[in-house]
Amino acid sequence: MTLSSTLLTVSSCGVYSFSGTTLSPTIKTVTINNFTLQTAGGPANLPLNLTEKLKEYYQRYTNLKVIPTGGDMALEGTVTGYDLIAVAPTANDQAGLNRLQITIQVRFTNTKDDTKSFDQAFSFYKDFPQNQTLSQNEGQLVPLILDQLVLDVFNKTAADW
Repeated sequence: MTLSSTLLTVSSCGVYSFSGTTLSPTIKTVTINNFTLQTAGGPANLPLNLTEKLKEYYQRYTNLKVIPTGGDMALEGTVTGYDLIAVAPTANDQAGLNRLQITIQVRFTNTKDDTKSFDQAFSFYKDFPQNQTLSQNEGQLVPLILDQLVLDVFNKTAADW
């Protein structure tokens, strides 16, 4: 089978994309509503940063047009957890590491195929040394955690993983 016939076969099925998405060709738009903060901790701009990262990711890795309302797919949600947890106990019953964990609740609607819609929690964390404070690490850890959460949400909605 030649490369051109392989590409024709792959493209003719209409669902596969080389960006890793499995979106139906009938889906052309996505609406990503502003996330809200429903937890006591975390930076005030955390929901805005998450919303913007999601919009940017969908624009970069799909052919979907991000529109303010009425998209073929819609995402909305809340930041429900911003937790500092002591982990990895040492012999002295002290924490060997601290963990920053962020949890979000995502409501996803697929207007073209309701079986793909969901309301699900996503969570990710990063650890840092116990002899350092959260304020020393927050600036570098939060973007890394948000990047992973965006990837997890994207994979669930666009890559169907």
